[in-house]
Amino acid sequence: MAAFTQGVTFKVLGIALLALLMLVPLAQVNQLVREREGRAREATARVAERWGGQQRVGGPVLVVPVRWQEQRENGFVTLEERAFVLPDRVRLDATLTPELRRYGLYETPVYVAAIKVEGRFAAGDIAAIASNGREPQWQRAELRVPIADVRGIRRASALRVGGAEPAFGPDSGGVAGVAAITAPIALDASASAGPLPFAFELGLAGSERFSALPLARQTDVAIRGNWPDPGFDGAFLPAERTVEADGFSASWQVLDLNRRIAQHWHERDAGSIALGASAFGVALVQPASPYQQNVRAGKYGVLFIALTFVAFFLFEVLRGLRVHPVQYMLVGLALCTFYVVLLALSEQAGFAWAYVVAAAASVAMVGGYAAAVLRQRRAGWMLGGLLGLVYGLLYGLVTSEDHALLMGALSLLATVALLMYLTRRVDWYAMAPRRA
Repeated sequence: MAAFTQGVTFKVLGIALLALLMLVPLAQVNQLVREREGRAREATARVAERWGGQQRVGGPVLVVPVRWQEQRENGFVTLEERAFVLPDRVRLDATLTPELRRYGLYETPVYVAAIKVEGRFAAGDIAAIASNGREPQWQRAELRVPIADVRGIRRASALRVGGAEPAFGPDSGGVAGVAAITAPIALDASASAGPLPFAFELGLAGSERFSALPLARQTDVAIRGNWPDPGFDGAFLPAERTVEADGFSASWQVLDLNRRIAQHWHERDAGSIALGASAFGVALVQPASPYQQNVRAGKYGVLFIALTFVAFFLFEVLRGLRVHPVQYMLVGLALCTFYVVLLALSEQAGFAWAYVVAAAASVAMVGGYAAAVLRQRRAGWMLGGLLGLVYGLLYGLVTSEDHALLMGALSLLATVALLMYLTRRVDWYAMAPRRA
């Protein structure tokens, strides 16, 4: 038993166990990253509370109360509900002016959108309100414009509709669960005789994302802004888009055949209509936030520590040196502190500079310790250089979104091949302790 505990096999198993034990501090570091990322999300929510949240805007919806009579046990009773009619055509043109707002250490993208909306209601859609013996209350008609967060409204022009210009006001009913502003439009019985054109402008503040709702038989949307990293998302991708260093522009065309929203519905059906599922637009993306990059770096932590332990072990084998397990553990803890320093500095100075400083400190600490432990300054320089090379590789893996897997696979293959080459002539049986 004593011979086994002093053999190379036992040493390898012990080093592997130490590498696995390093999962504990790495897990604590990852938990710290998640905690700081949660605080960043809280900061974003605080900014949205005061500025305006993620906005979803749609064309106006015609809302007309309708009455009808039903026979009950006590005779006929008059019932009333609201009918909702979508436009025939809507064109929404939005120009975003983004900026970064800070809350403590954290930044979040916000914008002010200058929006122009114009379109028309078809005569046939308006006439359908009076079907099935129902009596539209034309004088109480109104147009509701769905806006996800009405706190972000900075400016609203008068609504130009059918020759009138009613002013917008607050609305408590909304459109299928989405908040809205409303403008009264007293129509007459001949309202269905022709199309009903409309137009208005909005100044709307929001944060992170701007989306449009396809609330028309044909919805044409154009969005532009001076943000270099837009993310086009939602139910529909743009038909055309241009992304340049100084901004972007994109356009969509959505038909009623592409969505799951009826052209008209009644109040009792509003609960089954999911407007948000049809939203589409642009997100103001901050490419690879420091927390995402810290998470990516942490995923390679165990492999990183294992490679360093293997390098120390090779020095033991090839140079006939001895390194105590406690010294392995101290090296592993030093490598774990790299991630804590990286997280702390990346919040202050950005990820790139934080990575350089944290990596340099880790290389100096481990290289200097290796020179003292192995009693060879050259060995310390070699291990420090190897560690710096691995840190450079890790940076490439963290910052590359499209080729990280390929780079990682090729690097792992090259590492294993190098280990096999360096140990190709080692007689592992000869290194085992002989029995008396």
